[in-house]
Amino acid sequence: MSGDQSNRPVHGTAAGDAYVALPPTAVDAAASDPARLILAWPGFDPPRTAAALAAAIPMTGVPVWRVFLDLPGRSPGGLGSGAILESEALEAYCAAVEGAAERLPAALAEIRRDLALPDGPVALAGFSTGAAAALLVLLRGAVPVTTAALVAPVVAPARAARAVEKRSGRGRDWSPHAVELADRLDLGSLAPGMAGRDVPTLLIGGARDRVVPAREVAGLRDLLRRHSTGPVESTTFRMGHALAAEPGTEPRPPITEAVQVDTALTDWFRDHLARQPHPRPADAHVGNADPAPPSTADSGAGAAMADTQPVDVRHGAWTAGEQNAPQARPGAVAGR
Repeated sequence: MSGDQSNRPVHGTAAGDAYVALPPTAVDAAASDPARLILAWPGFDPPRTAAALAAAIPMTGVPVWRVFLDLPGRSPGGLGSGAILESEALEAYCAAVEGAAERLPAALAEIRRDLALPDGPVALAGFSTGAAAALLVLLRGAVPVTTAALVAPVVAPARAARAVEKRSGRGRDWSPHAVELADRLDLGSLAPGMAGRDVPTLLIGGARDRVVPAREVAGLRDLLRRHSTGPVESTTFRMGHALAAEPGTEPRPPITEAVQVDTALTDWFRDHLARQPHPRPADAHVGNADPAPPSTADSGAGAAMADTQPVDVRHGAWTAGEQNAPQARPGAVAGR
């Protein structure tokens, strides 16, 4: 690399999968948690790639690296398209979820090398299939995690398929092997193993989501609370499953649903990973920016976050020379 590129995105490959890393450019907060990066996975529905997810939910105001990592492999179709009713897509889904969890330790080692970051715990995020991968990492304890945020997590592929069946009027056509894989990734059955780990977790669902219905997210919330996995909050926005327009493979300006989710994730991770040297004025938002569209939410901080927080650009943005972020090492490319 040449010149001052410390505030530009870094593109690289880790454990065979492409990633996009956004540097910590927040101007009104500093990292306070041992975790110095958030790792996030996309879904099989839009946004389908690391680059598309980074554009949809950049979490710009969080003062740590946000690293968006592609899932292993590709789905023959989005879960919302009905592809999950076919064995090929179900097997691809299971391979992606399990592969992401298995590759994570090696991927983190390569990412830390590229970004010149020390070892330590991480924060996790994910959307849909990527949220299932993050949940599997949490449940298996594959790496130390300080906090997590899961958007429309597929808790059990069999129940996601059932929701699609009801909507489409089609039945699933799964081979015995596909059924076995789906049963193995019924992640609710692994929740007791996470008891006592104290990982604060945010769950986000969509009231109009017909792949992962809001009741599925609420059920996961109750399950994690029952097993005392740590503080669990949930919120529900008036949105469907996707967070980007089709095809969802290239970076595009975020849609309304993504802006809502990005605001929620930014606030969540700022609360858990950052300290603010000076209190934020209660009424300081930009220009005539309107609050995020209304949502329904359960009680607690998640409810306030969903209902009252506007998009707040005071958190910072990518501009050259704002902050001395670590330089990426050879093997990764900045600003491509």
